[in-house]
Amino acid sequence: MFNSNEYEFSDLTVVIAGRDITGIRSIKYGSKQEKEALYAKGDKPHSIQRGNKSYEPSIGLLQSELEAIIESSPNKDPLDIVFNVIVCFGNPSKGDAIVTDVIKNVEFTEIPKSLKQGDKFMEIELPAIALDIDFHKV
Repeated sequence: MFNSNEYEFSDLTVVIAGRDITGIRSIKYGSKQEKEALYAKGDKPHSIQRGNKSYEPSIGLLQSELEAIIESSPNKDPLDIVFNVIVCFGNPSKGDAIVTDVIKNVEFTEIPKSLKQGDKFMEIELPAIALDIDFHKV
């Protein structure tokens, strides 16, 4: 039987430092690697050389979630904490397979707060760096 369901944001679970984050608004993560064409004789590349890999997740939270992270941080500074982020999505009751990714050794790089006239809530986008990502961790 063919399942045409797509994964939905409502089926997302994100755990940061062992805490289920209910005030999550967005998450973006992936991996990238430096790559460069290697030229020698002729005008076409001979190979593709690979360099360093990097991981730069970004997590969008409601202010109340950030305040909870700040409160539980040493010295009340979330820039000082290192944590794993577990991202699970899928709904077995709809026939989805559960997919779990683990973003390892994450540290926030910036804590930007902003609010403007007319806003009904504060949403904070927290850029970060990580040491690795295990995609489809079982």
